[in-house]
Amino acid sequence: MSNSPTTPQPHNSILTDLRHEIRRGRRALGEGWAAAGVELRNSWKRARKLRLDYVVLPIGGPLPERNGPRRGFIERRLPLPADPLSLQTLNYILRDVADAGNVRGVVFILRDLSAGLASLQNLRAAIGRLRAAGKEAIVYTPYLDLAHYYVATAADRIVAPPGARFEVLGLFSEVTFLKDALARVGLSAEVVQISPYKTAYDRLSRADISPEYREQLDWQLDDLYDQLTADMAAGRNMAQATLKEWIDRAPFAADEARAAGLIDHVAYDDELADWLGQIIHVRPDGSIEPAEKTGHPASSRPAILKTGREARKLLLERVHHYTTDFIGVISLEGLITMGPSRQPPIDLPIPLLGGATAGEQTIVSLLRRVERLDDMAALVLHVDSGGGSALASELIGRQIEQLAAKKPVVVYMGNVAASGGYYVAAPAAYIMSQPATITGSIGVIMARVSASGLYDQLAINRVSLSRGEHAGLYQDSDPWSESERAIFRRQIDDIYGQFRDVVVRGRHMTAEQVDEVGLGRVWTGRQARAHGLVDGHGDFLDAIKKAAELAALPVEDFDAVSVSNFFARSSGYVLPAARASSILTEANRLLSGAAARELTGQPLMLLPTELRFR
Repeated sequence: MSNSPTTPQPHNSILTDLRHEIRRGRRALGEGWAAAGVELRNSWKRARKLRLDYVVLPIGGPLPERNGPRRGFIERRLPLPADPLSLQTLNYILRDVADAGNVRGVVFILRDLSAGLASLQNLRAAIGRLRAAGKEAIVYTPYLDLAHYYVATAADRIVAPPGARFEVLGLFSEVTFLKDALARVGLSAEVVQISPYKTAYDRLSRADISPEYREQLDWQLDDLYDQLTADMAAGRNMAQATLKEWIDRAPFAADEARAAGLIDHVAYDDELADWLGQIIHVRPDGSIEPAEKTGHPASSRPAILKTGREARKLLLERVHHYTTDFIGVISLEGLITMGPSRQPPIDLPIPLLGGATAGEQTIVSLLRRVERLDDMAALVLHVDSGGGSALASELIGRQIEQLAAKKPVVVYMGNVAASGGYYVAAPAAYIMSQPATITGSIGVIMARVSASGLYDQLAINRVSLSRGEHAGLYQDSDPWSESERAIFRRQIDDIYGQFRDVVVRGRHMTAEQVDEVGLGRVWTGRQARAHGLVDGHGDFLDAIKKAAELAALPVEDFDAVSVSNFFARSSGYVLPAARASSILTEANRLLSGAAARELTGQPLMLLPTELRFR
């Protein structure tokens, strides 16, 4: 009997397997050295009998989701402000605290939080993981407003100084309409929208709020307020209705907040060590436990507090065994535009125009780069964008669709992933958001500001010559004619049909189902999940876990899944200018009107309202 011949293995497959084996060998060797180093450092720390009760972590600012690319040689030598604390860095710090057996917990110093609501939910999730690991979370904050108190209620205890006031007042949204003001200077905004719910330019084209605009603001505020009050009440073991009553009585003093059970203690930050020492019992072996739960007398010594940097030298460590294949991460943040992404050196306070942009040239280049990486098991696309150019969104979305046909793609939505931000998310295998993420806005809009009245007031005479029936279609010399308006209407109908088809394919919905939740309607993440636009809720670590699950990587200890961030600087396709040298270039771009022209006279997938949370 003869054996049947075996099919020779393709040459590329053999090389791929060889590369995998080499990587596994290198990783095993590296982890062996790392484990030896951890054991040596732990032995040294135990021998010194170093004591530590709480790690003190100041938390504030915008809390971006991911760390940015490493600054260049010139940037590191310029007096630029430090990068803000990211949730990525914070989660690494809290993981080290959770791993350590010689620390009781963390004292979070909350001040000057300026993050969006979904980011604050991520921060609450990080605190919740710390507590689930058996560590205590203490929050000290001089601010008891909505943002700071919402985060604080995720902790075990809340401390505020005597001068603090409970100022959780609720949610407030205000829209300014400029149609009449623009008319006074001879300007008028002409708008074609897919439906009255696509309200991105209502502020320019209307003198008052439309019923549709009011309706969707009401349903967003209702849902967000319910989320906030439910989470805060649960954190304080209080009925939601009771918490709402206290909110309606605010503002009031910290002592009254303590008497109502809204906070636990009133003290200055320099009194924290003594107070924390009164609520812990020190065992004979030097370890600590909560005195109130054991019945043992409290310690007479102040608690030992160390900053994060000091604590690194004291915390016992744990070895993590990372996967050979990794989860790739690409962030799409800011206004979606054609061309390269732009990251201004400073945050310019100009709505839509002054912040970062996500250029299709840059994002598509990054997607094509990671698509060729055979050791990337899955991709997490972090989207924090209210949309922008319809064409740019379509080009990025197509590239994501192609990548998703080869490898699992999980979209993690930040504070906002709407309109064009939802278009690029739709092809993903799984979409994750926070309940408070603003998303949806499936629709298209076009607008143009006509300056003919302004030129008349200034006695400026412009003479235009053209060849071609529609050569002046995008000029602002005259208001749109009916035929021109019909052209724009056909454009947005065609593009909306394309948008709807992408959602139909990606979300496995019918066109009628998309229209019921689309046509410009904006939703919270919780509402979007109920409508089938989002698959689940969680923070970035949950998105990594889901990507690992879809890629069949081990997820028992998902912190040990290898994760690699990809940035435009290393894409080999688009190299952004150094931040320091781009200040004048970016300022000139804004002042010359180039940024405004990018949003004029073209189909846009743009979120109507940016909801800020304070």
